[in-house]
Amino acid sequence: MKSTMNNVQTENHDFYSNKESSLKRLLKLTIPHMKRILLAAICVLLINLSIIIKPYILKLVIDDFLVKRLPSKGLYSIVNLGILYLIVSILGNFFSYAQENIINKVGQDILRNLRSKVFTTIQHLPLKYLDNNSSGRLITRATNDIESISDMYTDVILNLFQDVFLLIGIIYAMFALNFKLALISLAVLPLMSLILFLLKKRIKQNFLNIKSIIGKINGFMAENISGMKIIQIFKAEKEKHDEFVKLNQSYFKSTVLQVQLNSILKPGTQFFQNITIAILLFYGVNKIANHTLEIGVIYAFTTYIKNFFDPISDLADQYTTIQSALVSADRIFELLDQKPTLESLDAGSILDKIEGNIEFNHVWFSYNNSDWILKDISFKVQKGETVAFVGETGAGKSTIITLLNGFYKIQKGEILIDGININLLNLEFLRKNIAVVFQDVFLFSGTIRSNITLNDQVEPSLLDKALNMSCVKDLIKNFDAGIDEPVMERGNTLSEGEKQLISFARAIAHNPSIFVFDEATANIDTQTEKLIQMAIDNIAQNITTIVIAHRLSTIRNADKIIVMKNGAILEVGNHSKLMNNDSYYSYLVNQNDFEIT
Repeated sequence: MKSTMNNVQTENHDFYSNKESSLKRLLKLTIPHMKRILLAAICVLLINLSIIIKPYILKLVIDDFLVKRLPSKGLYSIVNLGILYLIVSILGNFFSYAQENIINKVGQDILRNLRSKVFTTIQHLPLKYLDNNSSGRLITRATNDIESISDMYTDVILNLFQDVFLLIGIIYAMFALNFKLALISLAVLPLMSLILFLLKKRIKQNFLNIKSIIGKINGFMAENISGMKIIQIFKAEKEKHDEFVKLNQSYFKSTVLQVQLNSILKPGTQFFQNITIAILLFYGVNKIANHTLEIGVIYAFTTYIKNFFDPISDLADQYTTIQSALVSADRIFELLDQKPTLESLDAGSILDKIEGNIEFNHVWFSYNNSDWILKDISFKVQKGETVAFVGETGAGKSTIITLLNGFYKIQKGEILIDGININLLNLEFLRKNIAVVFQDVFLFSGTIRSNITLNDQVEPSLLDKALNMSCVKDLIKNFDAGIDEPVMERGNTLSEGEKQLISFARAIAHNPSIFVFDEATANIDTQTEKLIQMAIDNIAQNITTIVIAHRLSTIRNADKIIVMKNGAILEVGNHSKLMNNDSYYSYLVNQNDFEIT
């Protein structure tokens, strides 16, 4: 709990230091839309003009025609004033409709672009950032935080402009009508401002807490939905439910506190409004009786006071919206400010072709710059070779694949492809030429075709080749829609073997120069493994292939087997050579660390 409070305090400090810049950046997003915003601003001024004029028209009707009973003079008549009041009301409503449509369109345009920037940034975040931040945290940025900013653009910006200018106009009208009454009407403002100031800091802090908790809830929900099968298998529903109840209760307490804080603002302004009207009436009754003040002036002032405190009440509501938006903006801009660390897919060299020669030259790597995962790793893979990596869990096998794809930078040594340091190669080009088939297959919602092509323009002949070599052609015969068979989220309606075959077809369809199989046969049945092994053998004849496997059958025929232990290379050789020696590899095989099939 103490650690959580420290985190919240740190977030508070960051928010206060960045608040101004976040507000400026939000306002900068409106610059491309200034023409439409200015048009909406003109509408706002005309709306305010109608609000200010209407009480004055009624003041004239009351004082001149109802009290003094003056006769009509040409156009100056009670009928014409009524018509004028109606015209002003209609125009005010029309301009209100126009400005609301304009500003909502502007707001949605801004949010569409901002949402796109957030998603693009997430796509290009380095793997290190994604590993250290939960998916729930990132989902919250793209959903809840964007919606909070939406409220600011659609509900606050123009309304704030309207309310400020309305207040200025009302103050001017009150002083023009009666200077002394205007001073009396504004006497309560200092006390009201003090109360709003005292509430301000508490509202900010609570908003930060709410945003932090909703991010945790999103992350918890995403994680538990994905892992529901494990929860049900181990009957952990109650424990997970209890965890959620704690999070939900924290969110409930924070939101209730926010409601309580917000509920003070609007009733508070209404209280001061009623006090002001009471003072005004108490002062005005005697003045009217003494014929030193007109009834129409009192009526106009009570209307102006209501119109004066309504914007203040709105500003109180908008204040909470602004604080929420600024907290969200700070979190979104924190994500967007990762730009210096984003992967640059445009930089680097693009070769005519990758042949498939790989070399690790004295490579050292650590995720935290202290605990070495790989220690002085050196090996070569020639074009067309099939090389297998074996070793216990945690030996560093999968890390080699991660580094080969450029997801992390090494601390020492160099990684070469065709004699060129991969740091000098274009990342998009590099990854396009390295196809990785993982043990844990990820399929997207869509169809089998879209999961193989990833919506790229794959040549029909290459797609047909991929279907044949991966044995997916036989698989899709079992589906009514064939290759266009729908795939549910994460491919949950398919077996592990079927998903693995589709992922294999995906790899072939993108025509890589290097194939990587990261324990790709660990979770499938023997029959499906034979199908995949057949495809591996076919394609490995001409393409550099790297295999990380738990089953001996997938590496028995490898040109070279590299045995790893504790982040270092222990032995290198083919199956026969390593088995004939008193090797660690033969120990693994004899201890049945491999499934011999």
